[in-house]
Amino acid sequence: MPAPLVGEEQATDNRNARAAQPRRGDARAAHLGLLAIAAALAAIFYFLGYRLGRQPDLKTHVPEFIGLNLGAGALYLVGIYLVEQFRLGRAALVTILASAVVFRLCLLPCEPQLSDDVYRYQWEGRVERAHINPYEVFPELAGVRSLEDPRHPLANRTVPTLYPPLSEVAFSWVKTVAGYKRLFTALDLGSVGLVVLLLARVKQPLQRVLIYAWNPTVLVSFALCGHHDSLAILTLLAAELLILARRRLTAMVFLALSFLAKFFPLVLLPIFLRGRRTAGDPVRAANSVWLGAGVFAAVALLGYLPYLGAGPRLFGGLSDYAVGWEANDSLFRLVLRAGNSKAQAELVTGVMALALVAYALKKQIEPLRASLLVTAGLVMLSPAAFPWYFTWSVPFLCFYPRAPWLLMSVTAVLGYSPVVAYAAGQPYRDSPFILALEYAPVYLWLAIGLVQRARAPVASVGQ
Repeated sequence: MPAPLVGEEQATDNRNARAAQPRRGDARAAHLGLLAIAAALAAIFYFLGYRLGRQPDLKTHVPEFIGLNLGAGALYLVGIYLVEQFRLGRAALVTILASAVVFRLCLLPCEPQLSDDVYRYQWEGRVERAHINPYEVFPELAGVRSLEDPRHPLANRTVPTLYPPLSEVAFSWVKTVAGYKRLFTALDLGSVGLVVLLLARVKQPLQRVLIYAWNPTVLVSFALCGHHDSLAILTLLAAELLILARRRLTAMVFLALSFLAKFFPLVLLPIFLRGRRTAGDPVRAANSVWLGAGVFAAVALLGYLPYLGAGPRLFGGLSDYAVGWEANDSLFRLVLRAGNSKAQAELVTGVMALALVAYALKKQIEPLRASLLVTAGLVMLSPAAFPWYFTWSVPFLCFYPRAPWLLMSVTAVLGYSPVVAYAAGQPYRDSPFILALEYAPVYLWLAIGLVQRARAPVASVGQ
């Protein structure tokens, strides 16, 4: 499974394909195709942001929302094809970057009705500005009820925050829902810029930034819903750029900041520590690993230091979330339905996640490719795989554009389908049919790739 998730040979194959110089007319036609796709996408996102998105009951229009996003996803995939097949120039890069800004501006006016997370951010920000430890309180607590927006009652009212410290600080920077959307969209655009710098660093075509900049799931997650994951993505990409520039200690600082924004970058720590090895000098290599781990731990501890008064409640919200949530999952659901308890399923999938990290270490996979492998595998193994979780690995597809995972980043929008029933007061429950539509094509494509890879050596021997 690890190899097909990443597509180890694909980036090399794509660079070899680009070595052939296509006719200038072909490149010009491809740029015109990109312009046409950008215009169509802008029309879709304008309709979502200014028409459908402004409906007071958007939650009842989720089927139309999903259909439009799947259409946008199909156009997006055609755009990737053009970027991969033609040597596009600077004009195409300007088109890609300018369109990325326009798409986000189209979605910003929309109320974030598909997820109420941003309203929790607002409450957390008010708690922070009141100088209250957010790990010690929860919305139902009498002393802080007045901090809640009565127009948007919060869910999980007896659960303290599950967000790490850097996110808590970020929540205090702005006061309005529109402000959160603008903040996390600006950070998302910052990630677009870092992807361009990373592409230049590894000498890949800069136009591949389209894979992140035009991704519909990324656009909906940040510009429409205002999720804060863009903070973790931005700091993680900064760490990737620094590790490639051999500024290793600074890279560990930014990896720790990413962890302090969202917990998932912790699984990448062994990958970054492995990158600190010094060939031919095991003592120096060991010291380098310990130094890197120490820097990470020190920054993480400094982040948590102002909140240590919460004591054992520091991770109470996270543990409550882990116990209570299962949503839009795939491999975890299969393990659970095989007759395991939730604890057993968590153990099995946890071991599988560690196996992905071990595989990346054993094969000495470079950080960008290992980050795709681990973040993609982590979401597929997680008991909660909300659509915005899939944004974690999309930046790394710019360097290793593996077709099945590109498809997964598009079909992830189906994860919003339970919103309809939830808005009607019913439980937040996934449909097995919708889950099959979301995941089955991806796993089938991965299985075909595995079979082809397994048969390739046999074919070579036969020749």
